[in-house]
Amino acid sequence: MTTMTTTTTADDPRRFETILVANRGEIARRIIRTLRAMGIRSVAVYSDADAEAPHVREADDAVRIGAAPAAESYLDIDAVIAAARTTGAQAIHPGYGFLSESVGLAEACAESDIVFIGPSVQALQIMGDKAKARDHVVRSGVPVVPGFDARGLSDAEVADEAAAVGFPLLVKPSAGGGGKGMEVVGDASGLDAALASARRVAISAFGDDALILERLIRRPRHIEVQVFGDVHGTVIALGERECTLQRRHQKVIEEAPSAGIPESTRDRLLAAAVQAAESVSYVGAGTVEFLLDADAPDQIFFIEMNTRLQVEHPVTEEVTGLDLVALQIRVAAGGRLDPAPQVRGHAIEARVYAESPTRGFLPSTGRVLLFDPPAGVRVDAAVETGSEVTGFYDPMIAKIVAVAEDRPTALRYLDDALARTVVLGVDTNIAFLRQLCADERVVAGDLDTGLIETLLPLPVEAPTPSMLVAAREHLRHQDPNRRTEAAHRLATRAGGVWSTLALATYPDTSFLTDQGEVLDAPSAAPASDRGAVATDADGDIWVSESGRTERLRPLDRRGRMLHRLSAQGERESSHGPEARAPMPGSVVAVHVRDGETVTAGTPLVSIEAMKMEHPVLAPHDGAVQLTVALGDQVRRDQTVARISTEEK
Repeated sequence: MTTMTTTTTADDPRRFETILVANRGEIARRIIRTLRAMGIRSVAVYSDADAEAPHVREADDAVRIGAAPAAESYLDIDAVIAAARTTGAQAIHPGYGFLSESVGLAEACAESDIVFIGPSVQALQIMGDKAKARDHVVRSGVPVVPGFDARGLSDAEVADEAAAVGFPLLVKPSAGGGGKGMEVVGDASGLDAALASARRVAISAFGDDALILERLIRRPRHIEVQVFGDVHGTVIALGERECTLQRRHQKVIEEAPSAGIPESTRDRLLAAAVQAAESVSYVGAGTVEFLLDADAPDQIFFIEMNTRLQVEHPVTEEVTGLDLVALQIRVAAGGRLDPAPQVRGHAIEARVYAESPTRGFLPSTGRVLLFDPPAGVRVDAAVETGSEVTGFYDPMIAKIVAVAEDRPTALRYLDDALARTVVLGVDTNIAFLRQLCADERVVAGDLDTGLIETLLPLPVEAPTPSMLVAAREHLRHQDPNRRTEAAHRLATRAGGVWSTLALATYPDTSFLTDQGEVLDAPSAAPASDRGAVATDADGDIWVSESGRTERLRPLDRRGRMLHRLSAQGERESSHGPEARAPMPGSVVAVHVRDGETVTAGTPLVSIEAMKMEHPVLAPHDGAVQLTVALGDQVRRDQTVARISTEEK
């Protein structure tokens, strides 16, 4: 891993003794590490859900700022400012997400004589709003994608403007970033639903439901440029990053430099990024994002500027040797930027999410039974063994970063590191990330933002024999008396003649998978030497092997019988009456009235968790009986509505 330095002059005109980190998870931990290295006292803030989180323990001081929902804690500007005042912090580092692009926080900092480690209020007002940023850079000569600002327009007026621009269109919130709230609209018939969904997410995540609409480029590549500015008027570009591998506009794998764009295009990107930043006298870390047409890489289009540090900043750090957080702090203290260093080598980052790829990437929650990160690569993690992953925040739990002299080697290193990453207790996308690393188009650098969608839906793979054996051996090791006690119970019920049979067939060698399949652990297959096993509070066995994770429920004879009867009942009533929540979360929309007659596939309610919104559909035709209301919290598989089975 690269040794980090800074690129500002040594004599900073102002020294920070205490900095408050207004964030959580891996970015809070990452900022705290740099503060410790710089000899600066760190203050963490936390919600009730994060009282035991690693960033709270690792900071020098910590302040509770509210309840679990972000709107009542991490997005509460007054609470953040009060925490800074109470602890004597001279500056606030907002990280990314939450308040990182908040004009309100920047203004509150100025009023309280606290330094906001970010750009000026003016830059935030212009570049923090996608619509304003678009209009501003157009006047500065930066090319943009055709589109329009929907702020203040009625839905009918939006429809007219959309028709004039042409479909397909991308609908996205003006505020915020991270792909949250973005919707693709193929034709006019889908526009109303997309506008409603985007507004709901935008108001929930950013407190602002303003939208912009842009022409959707058919095979886009997403390239961004890391820029830095200082108070002395210098703006530099620290190279570009390839962020094309995305799903639902959320980045999955990023790399620096990009996967082989023409040098002339790279020069234009860097120049346009600096031009955009200079137009607002930008100070601090920022990222200027562009779209390229994969079939015409000489064309570039500005899409937005993120006025903060990015999730993927580690890949830039690894190829430049810079500590970007330290650089942010020195610039905020008045330091002067040095010329940009040369980019060396190649770095690739994979985002590990708590989600289930085979269930449509639905978020996963629960307690982390074991987190064992790989050695030899950079790991920025939000969790550790024992951490609780809740539905209140973003599902990203770690970033794995591999570095090498060239791209093919870095990609191989990343795949190997993912194979050695163990997360038990929640579903993750690690196996899917390995699939991406091996995809021939990814290896060749033939990328576009729709690549991941071509791999979906993902096939469900059965646990390997070695995983089943590992689960069985874990059970035996966990409770050596289990076999004898089970045999005794069976012999007591059936008579002593059965005890030998019971001993021969028990303990549990059968397991129920999440897909409802019953599998037997083979007697001969060896257990994997690249995995781990743990038991959760419900008695389920979690097994990891080469990046794959399976949850297996042990079944004894009675359990097998009950499962067989249950499965038979489901087959006999092929269309069950219940519509269930696919994930834990909050009901953010109710689309039907109680008693309304619907057809199969009609959206009933929408559930949001970890900033993902998912509709629950009617399983068949019939009359609706709602069992939840707007704002209710639901569990995974909880019944949200029942549909009558009477024929119409």
